[in-house]
Amino acid sequence: MIEYIIPQNPDDRILKKACELLNNGKIIVAPTDTSWVMLSNPFHKGGVEKLYKIKCEDKSHHFSVLCLDFSMASELAMIPDFAFKKIRGKIPGHYTFIFEATKKMTKALKASKTDRQIGVRFVPSLLIERLLEAYEGPLLSTNIDSKDEEVYSFQLEEELRGKVEMIIDPGEYEFSGYSTIYDFSNGSMELIRAGAGDLF
Repeated sequence: MIEYIIPQNPDDRILKKACELLNNGKIIVAPTDTSWVMLSNPFHKGGVEKLYKIKCEDKSHHFSVLCLDFSMASELAMIPDFAFKKIRGKIPGHYTFIFEATKKMTKALKASKTDRQIGVRFVPSLLIERLLEAYEGPLLSTNIDSKDEEVYSFQLEEELRGKVEMIIDPGEYEFSGYSTIYDFSNGSMELIRAGAGDLF
C-alpha cells in the first residue's frame, strides 16, 4: 500500500500505477506543501463518492482541485483577467484560490453545484507536479486531519486501511502550514484566510 519514492526523481512506474488507480475511481494519498491529502479523479462518480464517505457525509463540503497550470484550471474555474494578473507571479505557491466553477465542475461536485465555487491550488511540490503531468488532468484533494504534529505514512496506512489504495511516501518532507486563501468568485479579491502564502 505504501510506495516509497525519491522526491527529486519520482519513479515513473509508481506514478503510472497511481494514475491507473485514480482512473478506476480509487483514492490515493500523498503529501503536498501543506499536509497529507487524499486524492481522487474529480470526474469519476465512484471516486468522488468514496472521498466524501471517507472525509464526511456532508455533500456540501468543499474539496480543492490541484492543477498544473492555468490551462488545466480553466477547465474547472472561470479565472477573470484581473485574477490572472494578480496570481500568475505567485504560482506555484502556498495558496488556495476560489473561483466561480465551470459547468463541468458543477456537474461533478454537489458543493460546486450549490454555490458555483471551486477552490484551485497550484502546489509547489515536484511530486505533485510530476503526478499531475502523468495523470494529464486535475485531481480532487482534501486534507487529512490529524491532532499529531507529525504524521507518518505507516500511521496513515493503519488509519486508512481498506479505504485508500496507495500512499506515496517521499521520505523527508516539511509542511508549510495552512494555505493562504483568496476568493475571486465575486468579481473582486477577498482574503479569506492568511496562511503560509505571502499576502498580496
